[in-house]
Amino acid sequence: SLIRKKIINTRKINFNDNLNIDFLKIFSLIKKNKKSSKIVGGYYPVNYEIDDIQILARLEKKGFKICLPKIKKNFQMDFYKFSTNDVLKINKYGIPEPLANKTVLPDVLLVPLVGFDKNLNRIGYGAGYYDRAIAKIKKKKKLLTIGLAFHFQEVKIIPIDKFEYNLDFIVTNKKVFQWEFYF
Repeated sequence: SLIRKKIINTRKINFNDNLNIDFLKIFSLIKKNKKSSKIVGGYYPVNYEIDDIQILARLEKKGFKICLPKIKKNFQMDFYKFSTNDVLKINKYGIPEPLANKTVLPDVLLVPLVGFDKNLNRIGYGAGYYDRAIAKIKKKKKLLTIGLAFHFQEVKIIPIDKFEYNLDFIVTNKKVFQWEFYF
């Protein structure tokens, strides 16, 4: 879609390694909203996405188990145990994935996104991997979803359909977006 192409281009132009997300913002959201969480799912950043690997490494040091996705057939995606010292294997899309074979269900999911709006709607690359993965996990357990983005990825409104999920929070390099009724 046009909006997707425009945001990806803006992200590429404005990408800067010095723009990152404050770990403490993520850590406090997890502590406040998922007191018993033990497993945090992340992603391997590609295409100028926010780098969450440092966040995952710090969470791992604090005793959390971390996991990354592997892409499966039919636009499916499962999460597998990962440690920051692990060797990764490059998939057919050029994205590094864990070698582990045992799937895990995260309690917290750090979600990459192309664009978002203030209502916590996200737009991804369009294949629906995260929408399907979130739906699958939510059928089995409670899941806290935290989108990660640069501030300039915000748009006025994201057109959504019934298969898409609002995120619980979106954290940018400048602020935390949340539903107004959160305390």
